[in-house]
Amino acid sequence: MYSIELTIKLSPLPLIVQRKVHGDAQRLYCEVIDAIKKGNQMFLELTCEKVEDKKITVLVSEIIAVQIYEKTSSSGSSKRPGFSIQN
Repeated sequence: MYSIELTIKLSPLPLIVQRKVHGDAQRLYCEVIDAIKKGNQMFLELTCEKVEDKKITVLVSEIIAVQIYEKTSSSGSSKRPGFSIQN
C-alpha cells in the first residue's frame, strides 16, 4: 500500500490517501504537483483505495507539501516518511 500525504497550511495533521499500486500512487502524486504548479485548479478531490468512500477535497493553494511513501502490510508500519540530509 502506498500513501500520498498532503501537508496543509496551518493544519497540524496531514491529509493521507492510499493507493494499492505504486504506479497509481505515482500518478496521483504527479497530479497534485501539476495542480500546484499550474495554479489553474481551485480544488482537488482525492479518493482513497484503502477506505472505501473516503473522499477529501482540498484548496490547492493551501497545499504546502506532498510526499509519497510505501506502507508495508506485514508489520502495519511504514517506511519512515520524510527526508534525511547526507553529507
